[in-house]
Amino acid sequence: MDVEVIGAPANLPPGEVERLAALAAASAGIDDGHLAVTFVSGERIADLNERFRAKPEPTDVLSFPVDEGGDPVGPRELGDVFIAPDHTADLREAVVHGVLHLVGMDHETDDGEMLALQAEILSW
Repeated sequence: MDVEVIGAPANLPPGEVERLAALAAASAGIDDGHLAVTFVSGERIADLNERFRAKPEPTDVLSFPVDEGGDPVGPRELGDVFIAPDHTADLREAVVHGVLHLVGMDHETDDGEMLALQAEILSW
């Protein structure tokens, strides 16, 4: 798994972000491909949240999947995760949460599976 980490805060080393992202993707059976985790300001995530979700306020994490279906040509591009550290209680949880969304999970529509898996991954 190729994990690009941009702007990681000092209290969460890029290696830990990569490890958590790879664990979350592997839990969905995805062992190869590329994804990016970018740490942004509250202002930037509020802009993204308004633009893509019509919610004009900051949030903790946003995920933007790319190769959602079919067979990709070349390496699989899972997508991008944006995290606002100033609006996130647990940065490790935000990384796992964002990547689980990239691999197709949705806590708003499932019966608790995503959040249970998230808790399990974080306990490792």
